[in-house]
Amino acid sequence: MRQSQAETRRHNVAKRSMTTEAKKLSGLIAGLRKSLDAIHKQRASTKLTGAEMGLLDERRNNLLLTIAALDDRLSAVQGLIDLGRPHVIRVH
Repeated sequence: MRQSQAETRRHNVAKRSMTTEAKKLSGLIAGLRKSLDAIHKQRASTKLTGAEMGLLDERRNNLLLTIAALDDRLSAVQGLIDLGRPHVIRVH
């Protein structure tokens, strides 16, 4: 019986941990999307030199890659939660 309770406790802790991570990832992605919108506005609203436009394009591309990676992570975390298979995330 104790082993079952311990397993349930671990499962609940893991689920809380992953739910917290999902919320943090969602917030981070939303913030990065706002930054992306700001770059689009900045690029469209002012006269920019070629170098400045290149820097904005590079920032935009980096943001897009970061958002895609975080979206993948969020999808994986949500999938594990939905499957009922959360695990405690270990940071090395």
